[in-house]
Amino acid sequence: MVNEGAGAPRSRRGSHKVVPSSDQDGTGEVPCPSNGTVEVKHIISAKLQLKKKAEHLKADLMRQFDTQVNEFMDSLIEESASLGSSHVSTVFPLSDKEKSKLRHTRPSQGQSKQFVIRRSLLDELFEVNHIRTIYHMFIALLILFIFSTLVVDFIDEGRLVLEFDLLVYAFGQFPLVVVTWMCMFLSTLVVPYVLLSVWAGVYPTSNHRALWTVLAGSLLLLYQGLCLGFLPTYVVLKNGLPPASCFILILEQVRLIMKAHSFIRENVPRVLSLEPNKASKNSLAVPQFTQYIYFLFCIKIKSKSFCSVLGCLFYAYYIFVRLCIPQFRSISMQLFDLRAMVLCVFNSILPGVLVLFLAFFAFLHCWLNAFAEMLRFGDRMFYKDWWNSTSFANYYRTWNVVVHDWLYYYVYRDFLWMTQKRFRAAAMLVVFTVSAVVHEYVLAICFGFFYPVMFCLFMCFGMVFNFVLNDRRKGPIWNVIMWTLLFLGQGVLICLYSQEWYAQRFCPIQEPSFLDLLKPRSWTCTPQTNTAVDAH
Repeated sequence: MVNEGAGAPRSRRGSHKVVPSSDQDGTGEVPCPSNGTVEVKHIISAKLQLKKKAEHLKADLMRQFDTQVNEFMDSLIEESASLGSSHVSTVFPLSDKEKSKLRHTRPSQGQSKQFVIRRSLLDELFEVNHIRTIYHMFIALLILFIFSTLVVDFIDEGRLVLEFDLLVYAFGQFPLVVVTWMCMFLSTLVVPYVLLSVWAGVYPTSNHRALWTVLAGSLLLLYQGLCLGFLPTYVVLKNGLPPASCFILILEQVRLIMKAHSFIRENVPRVLSLEPNKASKNSLAVPQFTQYIYFLFCIKIKSKSFCSVLGCLFYAYYIFVRLCIPQFRSISMQLFDLRAMVLCVFNSILPGVLVLFLAFFAFLHCWLNAFAEMLRFGDRMFYKDWWNSTSFANYYRTWNVVVHDWLYYYVYRDFLWMTQKRFRAAAMLVVFTVSAVVHEYVLAICFGFFYPVMFCLFMCFGMVFNFVLNDRRKGPIWNVIMWTLLFLGQGVLICLYSQEWYAQRFCPIQEPSFLDLLKPRSWTCTPQTNTAVDAH
């Protein structure tokens, strides 16, 4: 029986000369093998080709499924938003005349931002183990930073050094920061709301509407210029606050100005749409004071998110201690030249990218989600998948959705409305200018010197990349280009601002002229070691 079974395959192989195969690249036929080894190789090759085809088919099906799911979710969000807006319109109905007047006093509200309940993107991605592993890799890198710092300090000092002197210096004069912030916040809590309420109560029934409008607008501008504009800047410059304390005050200054403007901007058209002698509707035109408080601030912070922000602060501390301070302290003692600049930029890419990731995770994810949870604010889309951008135009829209939406609704669209939609390029230029000026203002006040690197990157390279690397650029290569330019830009920022920081301290000018304040000190600084002042 064994010999009979063993002979059967040989008789079958002998009766067939060729075996048809649709998987071959040649004529479609291969010679029949003369032994079992060759036949096994042929079967394995056919199986591998079949497996390769199945993998390609699986990848295509997954891409199609992902595209269909994204389209379905987008349509579902749009439908839910439209249902929500229709519900709001039924709760607060407007007459046809009021709707017509409202359309003439501001841009169409059908294009306004719709808020829907959704989680932040990283919260959803962290549920995938593969993505959460990347988060664990960053934690492991922090542990290595801490361990290397402790080891080096122990070798140099003969003991463990846990002083965190850089953090203590950066957050110096913190009580003054708290007092100044309280004055800013309380004034924002009272002045804009009172001015709007008084104006809304007088405007519909007054015979001098233009006079009341000019008076209220002038008082509002005077308040914003003095209390929100001049006060925090004066406190920072007069007392010489360190960088972190400066950032707290100046960023809160910008936030409160944006909040006050958006509050007035959204509610003034509601008052203008009211008919005369309809005083009963004035209460509906102005939000309740509790709603305004909700709009401005919530005092509680979720402990988990706060711990994440605190962890990011320590992460940034070790990045500067291990990667930035040793490098720039030695570079700043040398004469400025092209070779040192090129090496400085490329050596600054790694700390620059890490600081970028930390700023994104600490503020746009942890900090904003903490306040959203305490306020029970359902729409957590503070950012989108900016890391998948293949164009800088998409990157600008997805990096910081909160600021982008403010610029879009209150700068870009209002500019188009005032110019009858005739100058779209000019509107985009105004948006870039406002963003560049505010960014440079924050850095100049907080660092204590004027060095418009951020402004030039925004207005020159940012504008060019916005048009060259536009939304028509698709494919992985454009994502690689976007990341390469982003990394290079972070290296330029860290390098130039760090060099200027140390140059300002190693080469101080006792009585600088106006030209000295505008000219970068790092271009001409040649410090002497024995006269250099101590700088963090």
